[in-house]
Amino acid sequence: MSDWVEVRRGGYHDSVTLMRVSRTLSERPGVAAAMVAMGTELNREMFERMGFEVPAGAGPDDLVVAIRVDGGDLGQAREALDGLLRGASRTPHGTGGLGAAAPARTTGSAAARTEATVALLSVPGRHVFPEAMDALDAGLNVMIFSDNVPLAQEIALKEAAARRGLIVMGPDCGTAVIGGAGLGFANAVRPGPVGMVAASGTGAQQLMCLLDAAGAGVSHVLGVGGRDLSPEVSGRSALAALAALDADPATELIVLVSKPPAPQVADLIREAARRLDTPVLFALTMAGEDDITRTAEKALKALGRAVPQWPRWPASRRPEPVAGRAVRGLFAGGTLRDEAELIAREVLGWDAEARGHRFTDFGDDAYTRGRAHPMIDPALRLEALRDEASGAECGALLLDVVLGYGAEPDPAASLAPAIAAAVKDRPDLSVVVSLCGTTADPQDRDRQAAALRDAGADVFASNAQATRHALSMVEGTAPTVERAVE
Repeated sequence: MSDWVEVRRGGYHDSVTLMRVSRTLSERPGVAAAMVAMGTELNREMFERMGFEVPAGAGPDDLVVAIRVDGGDLGQAREALDGLLRGASRTPHGTGGLGAAAPARTTGSAAARTEATVALLSVPGRHVFPEAMDALDAGLNVMIFSDNVPLAQEIALKEAAARRGLIVMGPDCGTAVIGGAGLGFANAVRPGPVGMVAASGTGAQQLMCLLDAAGAGVSHVLGVGGRDLSPEVSGRSALAALAALDADPATELIVLVSKPPAPQVADLIREAARRLDTPVLFALTMAGEDDITRTAEKALKALGRAVPQWPRWPASRRPEPVAGRAVRGLFAGGTLRDEAELIAREVLGWDAEARGHRFTDFGDDAYTRGRAHPMIDPALRLEALRDEASGAECGALLLDVVLGYGAEPDPAASLAPAIAAAVKDRPDLSVVVSLCGTTADPQDRDRQAAALRDAGADVFASNAQATRHALSMVEGTAPTVERAVE
């Protein structure tokens, strides 16, 4: 067995590209392990856990490549690596001859050639401002997928949009649906009468998927970014989005989905909502508010529609509830994590954390610097699953799986074997999955659910129900058994 590790100074590639290169290398015959990643602190720890020694001095702007061969040819693996990186760096060029139109070089010039009304920006946050202003000047609404945009620039962009009668969605806006077209991380949902204003990406995805499961659908989902309801930004985009949905004849009901807003901003938004012709519901992950599932049920009732039994796929294995052990929540969606923790505190009292229950968001910036989001790259969460399952204090693992465009093509392919291995070693361990998706998603919700169920997990379409079930398995009370969805 041979290892090879090299640091390439300043060799930047985006995290999704490097994840794909690592996977392709790892699948080569004779390659026992491979990782290609930027030299962030978190990635260096991953290299070390894999048994690779990273040279001192590797920094977040440096590319670290590591290959371990067992019976394979290290030279051929290195050649394959270089070929993959060259392919990733190759920029496609136009092939037109003399007289062919030159490619657009600015957002504004690109807008002038189309009838587009929205520009989606996904560039490093420090470069967003001029591109977004160019788009606004061209008369485009702007969705900013990027994070790390300075707060003052966000406010300036949203003020500029207001002067032009436009909306800035973001920064850090991961999800939107405009007239049926999903942008960023979005699910394939049917059209319908519910419009959403979303300061939470996975919160909006959970709500739209529940509505789709009930036979309802959405008109538009207008993301506004996680800071929009902060005291500084003061709901500038949320107010514009509420007004836009109120003016939309296809929208019969509006739901605002958000992490806890600043109190004064919440008052401002509620007062603005009262002045609209279209009724507004609120799904806020904070004490005293309805969870997202309950908000979906209220929305259906407001529309005069029946509330269904939310889909659930129970595993055939039935571990007995064991009191005194802890729930460990391993989440890719920040709002789903927040909702789970809030439910735990409400069910168990505010000492849930003191009793050992812990809920982690692997989509937090601390885990994604130099790495793809866990909805794309599950490596860190799979490692945490193995670690938590090996500890006797963990009685129930709670995980979310978020499907849709932009997410991992087949999350069950890696998660189901990890679950199966965990329950084989720990027959007393409960594994509960909150599955956010639809049957029309590229990954196929029902196919994913069946694979996770067959691996030994209880699977729920409702994150709130999944959380309560996981808690019941460590509190010594039998969970409520609901009808399975075939």
